[in-house]
Amino acid sequence: MTGDVEEQGGPNVVEDSVVLDAKGLRALAHPVRVQLVGLLRKYGPSTATRLAERLGVNSGTASYHLRQLGAAGFVEEDTGRGNARERWWRSVHRSTWFNDPELAEREPEATLAYLRSVAAIHTLRTRQTLDGLRTMPRAWRETFDMSDWALRITPEEAASLQRELAEVVARYRRDAPEQGPGAADEAERVVVITQILPEPDAPAASSPPSDARDEEEGPTP
Repeated sequence: MTGDVEEQGGPNVVEDSVVLDAKGLRALAHPVRVQLVGLLRKYGPSTATRLAERLGVNSGTASYHLRQLGAAGFVEEDTGRGNARERWWRSVHRSTWFNDPELAEREPEATLAYLRSVAAIHTLRTRQTLDGLRTMPRAWRETFDMSDWALRITPEEAASLQRELAEVVARYRRDAPEQGPGAADEAERVVVITQILPEPDAPAASSPPSDARDEEEGPTP
């Protein structure tokens, strides 16, 4: 899953990351919570009201889910901001890693809910980019890419591919809220989404033995 929001697998857990355990997985098995964590990591500390506006939900809903995330250790109150009437929140980590196959086996429903939430966010990001493509500067329009390649590889080769892709992405600057626009000349925020989606072949229907076919078809006139 994606860099500063959610990641799955990978050879090494990066700094400022959290590795999901059963409690954390269940806490993030809700699309609003995944989005809240992502927004705080992307844009920095914020209030429930501002986050609710971005997500299109009411502030009470955002407040509830922020408290749940706080109880699970994903976010915390930013006591250096706001006042008694305005509570600010910040993310505790920069990214989340989910790379425990045994945990996925023990918590299948929470795993599926979490992964579906992440997939929905990926789809939303793609749609938002497409909606803004016509007004995007030409240089960025020309770098926009949506590609897929069909490969036939072994599980071991798939794991190697995943490691190599992660190493390539790691060579580039990571985004951080404190950098802001113009952190480097012509630098803008880019989201790189990698997906390795196994598509096991359906077993071929076995042909009936020749004598069985003869019996079904009957004698030839």
